[in-house]
Amino acid sequence: MSSHVITPGPYRATKLWNEVTRLFRAGMPLRKHRQNFRHYASCFTASAAVDWLHQLLCNNSNFGPDVTRQQTVQLLKKFLKNHVIEDVKGRWGTEDLEDNNVLYRFPSTSPLKPIPYSAPASESRSIKKRASFKDKEGFFRFRSTRRQEKETQENVDPALRIQQEGDNQPEEEQQQQRRELTVEDEQEIWRDITLTHLQRILDVPSLDEVLDHRYVNPQNIIHNMTKVNKHGVVTLDDKTNDLPDWVLSAMRSLANWPKYNGTQQSYPGFERDVFKTVSDYFYSLPQPLLTYELYELFINVLGVLQPQCERVAIEALQLCTLLLPPASRRKLQLLMRMASRISQNVDMPRLHPAIGTRTLMVHTFSGCVLGSAEECDLDELLATRLVSFLMDHQQSILSVPEYLLGAISDHIQYLRTAQVPMDSVSKTDKSNPVCPPVPVYTFCHQISGTEFEQQKLESSQKAMEELLEILVTDQNISEKDRRKKLKQFQKQYPDIYRQRFPSSDGESKTDNKPKIKPPLLNIKKTKAFSIRN
Repeated sequence: MSSHVITPGPYRATKLWNEVTRLFRAGMPLRKHRQNFRHYASCFTASAAVDWLHQLLCNNSNFGPDVTRQQTVQLLKKFLKNHVIEDVKGRWGTEDLEDNNVLYRFPSTSPLKPIPYSAPASESRSIKKRASFKDKEGFFRFRSTRRQEKETQENVDPALRIQQEGDNQPEEEQQQQRRELTVEDEQEIWRDITLTHLQRILDVPSLDEVLDHRYVNPQNIIHNMTKVNKHGVVTLDDKTNDLPDWVLSAMRSLANWPKYNGTQQSYPGFERDVFKTVSDYFYSLPQPLLTYELYELFINVLGVLQPQCERVAIEALQLCTLLLPPASRRKLQLLMRMASRISQNVDMPRLHPAIGTRTLMVHTFSGCVLGSAEECDLDELLATRLVSFLMDHQQSILSVPEYLLGAISDHIQYLRTAQVPMDSVSKTDKSNPVCPPVPVYTFCHQISGTEFEQQKLESSQKAMEELLEILVTDQNISEKDRRKKLKQFQKQYPDIYRQRFPSSDGESKTDNKPKIKPPLLNIKKTKAFSIRN
């Protein structure tokens, strides 16, 4: 059953739900079953549905292989509640489905959820979007403006020019005052450049449909990129929002097990109690670490979490996590570092009797990392995929992107040095403000193997054709060397040579005729070797 990747865009969670529903209804095997001395046609058991759906989710690029069988059961329960399936007696609306032999079937009505149409930008935002720094009146112009004005006055009558200069003398004094960048201006630059790069990475026409700009605080971006310790972890000015000391101690104990045990005496099962303490704390937080406001944005980032787009996904998550409040970003950094170290520690005892350590890390903390304010049917599956990717690439994702920091710094420095007198500001064409372009980085897209082989063949053939042309037209090569190299080229690349010299076909045919070699009459007879000689 074919599936496709749901690309970033509005209502992505709803589109994913409809995609899984469509695949399940179209591919789930149906047959006749007997239960309680009765026969039911076109139905399936709950266990068979779990088997088939679990395999579908693991092989689907939108979810990945980290989906567990228990999560598949939970999804089938939601299918039963939303009337995607029903029991053979037509009952639905509850979540009492279990992994057993109870029979279910598909209803005749379509269970797909309607996708609402996005409202126009003017109606969808109750709060008007603040004008961008680039959209304001152009109070930056190039320094050549004054030089051009002087050049235009060179042909004016000297007496008239002296009079004009005298009239403009007060303005000359006023021109010495220059427009300085305010704190608000610099904050808008940080925000605009970050969002410009994020929009380019996600390859969407606008971020308005996946991100509410009211929740983008440029102070968070500045803090997350400039106030970090030597390990790259965010430092907080207000320690009241930091992790409690007892939680930090417990996390250090697990991350450095068994080298760091603190001051407490360890006992059998001690590490499990400490792990439960840490997980209970993160689930006690008022909202997930990625916040409810940025839920839709991170759901859309999942659209680029493909094996061939790994680097692009890392870049996208790098920028998205910069939008988090500093306290949330710090907690996320410490949690992902701890989970990554625990999953790679071979000395760590099993924290669960039936689940591997890595799987336990992913499924334990997925709920406290990503979640929506309103219950979403696919929250658990999507959060599992995101947390798994965060654990594998936490060092790159949660680091400060140096290219972005350099781009913002260069842009601000350019604006500071390119400012002009205040009177030129009033004369600037307001409909076309002059503002230096924001630096934007592009990313390569991977091509298929067939395209690569085709491009390799075309490029190599073109290079050989150019080489042949050089051999023919180069005046620095002697005729003897030219004939020798052309003959060698014809032998190694006959097709390319034939395209350049089509008349050589007849010659090649005549050359293939057998030639009669002359008799070996001129060979001198050698003297016989003897002992006497």
